[in-house]
Amino acid sequence: MSRQTSYTIAAAVKPTTKAAKPRDPVASGERDAAHNRSASYNYFLVEKIEAGVALRGTEVKSIREGQANLKDAYGLIKDGEAFLLNVHIGPYSHGNIQNHDALRTRKLLMHKEEVRKLLIKTQVKGHTLIPVRLYFRNGRVKCELAVAKGKQEWDKRETEKRREADRESRTAINENKHKMGR
Repeated sequence: MSRQTSYTIAAAVKPTTKAAKPRDPVASGERDAAHNRSASYNYFLVEKIEAGVALRGTEVKSIREGQANLKDAYGLIKDGEAFLLNVHIGPYSHGNIQNHDALRTRKLLMHKEEVRKLLIKTQVKGHTLIPVRLYFRNGRVKCELAVAKGKQEWDKRETEKRREADRESRTAINENKHKMGR
C-alpha cells in the first residue's frame, strides 16, 4: 500500500544572512599592494616570474595597509637561494616592541630549478632582478620579479617620445569621435 505524502511548498523565502562586509581590494587580490612604476622606465623587462615572499605577521598586515614600497628594491641570488633587498615595508600601526625592521632582507620562496634558471639569466652582463609588484593571491603575498636590462638615457627618451605620440593619437581619435557624435 502506498503512503500519500503532502508537501508544502514554502514561499520564496530567502535565508537571512548577515550583511557581508566589503573586503579590502588589496587583500582580496583585486588591486596590487605595491607597484614599482619606475621599473619599466629604467629597465627593459625581459621576463617576469612569480615568487612567494617569506614575511612576518606584522609585515603582511602592513602590506594590507598599503605601506610597501618597491622603488629601490632588487633581487639577489646567493648560495642557491633568492632574496629581496631594499623593499621598504613600514612598521605596522598596531604593532608592539617586536615589530619588524622596515628594510630587512626577505627570502623569496621558489623551487631550486627556478632559482637556478634565474641565476643563469642574471649572470648575463647588464641583467638584474627587479621586483615589479607585490600582490595577494589566496591570502598569501606574492612578488612578481622581472629579469631586467638597464636602459640608456637615449632609450628613456625614445620611450617617452613613443608614449607622447600614443597619447596624442588617442586624444585625436577621441576628439574625432566626439565631433562625429554631434
